[in-house]
Amino acid sequence: MSSVDSICSAAAAAGVQVRYAVPLRTMTTFKIGGAAHAVLVPQDENQLMEVMRACAQANLRPLVLGNGSNVLFPDAGYDGIILHLEDGFSGLELSGETVRCGAGVSLTHLCRFALEHSLTGLEFAYGIPGSVGGAAFMNAGAYGGEMKDVVSRCFHVTPSGEAGSLSGDALDFGYRNSAYKRNGCVVTAVEFCLKRGDPAEIRARMEDLMGRRRSKQPIEYPSAGSVFKRPPGHFAGTLIEQCGLKGTRIGGAQVSEKHAGFIINTGGATCADVKALIRHIQNTVREKTGVSLEPEVMML
Repeated sequence: MSSVDSICSAAAAAGVQVRYAVPLRTMTTFKIGGAAHAVLVPQDENQLMEVMRACAQANLRPLVLGNGSNVLFPDAGYDGIILHLEDGFSGLELSGETVRCGAGVSLTHLCRFALEHSLTGLEFAYGIPGSVGGAAFMNAGAYGGEMKDVVSRCFHVTPSGEAGSLSGDALDFGYRNSAYKRNGCVVTAVEFCLKRGDPAEIRARMEDLMGRRRSKQPIEYPSAGSVFKRPPGHFAGTLIEQCGLKGTRIGGAQVSEKHAGFIINTGGATCADVKALIRHIQNTVREKTGVSLEPEVMML
């Protein structure tokens, strides 16, 4: 029995839902990827702790997949363990101006919850197509705001299967970065410190930002959002457009004609198509501008 199968057996014995041969295109916003060998869906923190202990014993690090909005899976699929946090990590608790939110909650749902309770600070995140856990993991941001501006504490399960949390400087938030990108812990919940605000103003800000997304971003096509990190002193999309790459296509992958910072799946795009297009963009931009573009999308 392989290490992955051993972990699946241990997980199933602990009551964890185990799904086999899941098409990864159905779990990602890019709609690309072969089948996952196994997707484990723990229903609570105790089950997650059991999974992490089994992974540690097998010396295998699981991949945590939220809404799949910033990841590109191989066409051949993924042979490792994928952890998917769903209903068991979807709670929302309010205490004054502090919201504790399960890692499996979508950012859009969290933003609406904040609006319902007249809390401001999360408007920038409205429309970001990710989960709360994933957003904390990568310090997601848009329109001048980032997770680091509103997150006060993250709760997690360690690689050895113990519950813990990080707050303040220990979160080590940076541009599309956090301590969780390095420590192997799985975020289970996030605590947000917000402020009271006028619901009409909060709603207007949310609607304004959503309107900007719809007018400037190709949200009508499958994609993984912004493909590249913002290079110092530049904007990736602007550089790509200046290099005449808008509309450039390899297979089913295309540089969006609406926003050059996005690669879209026009239909039937493969992982190979996207990677080839990314390389072409990087080479062209480097040759013409001297700027090196670093992918923001996690490519497995």
